[in-house]
Amino acid sequence: MTTPWTLARRAKRLNPSTIREILKITERPGIISLAGGLPSADTFPVQALRDATAEVLRDTAGASSARAALQYAASEGYGPLREWVAADLNGQGLKVDADQVLITTGSQQGLDLAGKVLIDPGSTVAVESPTYLGALQAFAPYEPEFIALDGDDDGPLPDALDAACSASQRARFVYLLPNYQNPTGRCVPAARRLALVQRAAELQLPIVEDNPYGELWFDQAPPPPLSAAAGDGAVYLGSFSKVLAPGLRLGYLVAPRALYPKLLQAKQASDLHTPGFNQRLVHEVIKGGFLREHVPTIRARYKAQRDAMRAALAAHLPPGCRWQTPAGGMFFWIELPAQLDAGALLPLAVEAGVAYVPGSTFYPHGGHANTLRLSFVTAAPDVIERGVQLLAQVLDSALSGPLSGGNR
Repeated sequence: MTTPWTLARRAKRLNPSTIREILKITERPGIISLAGGLPSADTFPVQALRDATAEVLRDTAGASSARAALQYAASEGYGPLREWVAADLNGQGLKVDADQVLITTGSQQGLDLAGKVLIDPGSTVAVESPTYLGALQAFAPYEPEFIALDGDDDGPLPDALDAACSASQRARFVYLLPNYQNPTGRCVPAARRLALVQRAAELQLPIVEDNPYGELWFDQAPPPPLSAAAGDGAVYLGSFSKVLAPGLRLGYLVAPRALYPKLLQAKQASDLHTPGFNQRLVHEVIKGGFLREHVPTIRARYKAQRDAMRAALAAHLPPGCRWQTPAGGMFFWIELPAQLDAGALLPLAVEAGVAYVPGSTFYPHGGHANTLRLSFVTAAPDVIERGVQLLAQVLDSALSGPLSGGNR
């Protein structure tokens, strides 16, 4: 018997994540995965979380009692955690009060809330090209038109913002990831950041700044956030996923006071509140300065893996491949010779024993078939070496075979 379900128009814009589908492939035995944007499970502070769990569930009186941790909670988030976030961001140059902080169920929810509150069907959103696939997925159900910003190796060009604010259309906001961007790994220099903020202010173009990777720098910290200069012209998103554990699904959003109430109402309608137990657990772990000791161990580990991939790429990839060495984060972005199609080559790579993410999925309008993303943080250096070798063999074969030249 057929059912009478009629999908909403927005549902037709929901699509499966290419990356999540590829991760299913990597579960096969023997596949070296350089695909997923997952932090290394070896960095998760299991013992610290175990100890904090016992403390949060200790049956003591007051607001920190076990019963309070297991009860419904305020939609804004756990007060002491919001205060910690505000103090941490103020140390990075922002001017933030705790009442501007909204605790979210991962920073991904922050993207959804921004889309829900700021995007109407047919309105314009400016994004980097390429940009984070999860943001495109979060915004898409609200039916925007994406404008892809021109850029270079230092990030989007300030003058490119003009195209988002023409006489015929004005973007609701520009979405930017200045620190070790997913997927390119690039970090926007200080001068470019200031120029972007200044041009956005001149155009009265709000900024949504996403910063999940900012703490994962290797040799020196990145410049101050865009939001430090943009003030009330920016919404800032952060996350605990990359510095603690993504399974906690804990992030935060900082918004101007004029915008905060609507984001809070959207949060209430979405899930009432982020799990209060998780918030108290994270606060218990970090309140004494744990991250000051823990995050440097992540940086050291990822830097060694970054160096292993850099060496492997230089040793094995065929001529005509181009990449930049990231100064932090989790990813290398590879531009293949123009005649190659990374999507068409993926099944051959998987058959050879290695997986990656084709780059076209990160572009708001597709194209750029000769690009791919590699992650270096979940594989040991010797495994990275072997995975890049296998990838190089596939590319070498394609360059001399039917996927090359005029056959495409």
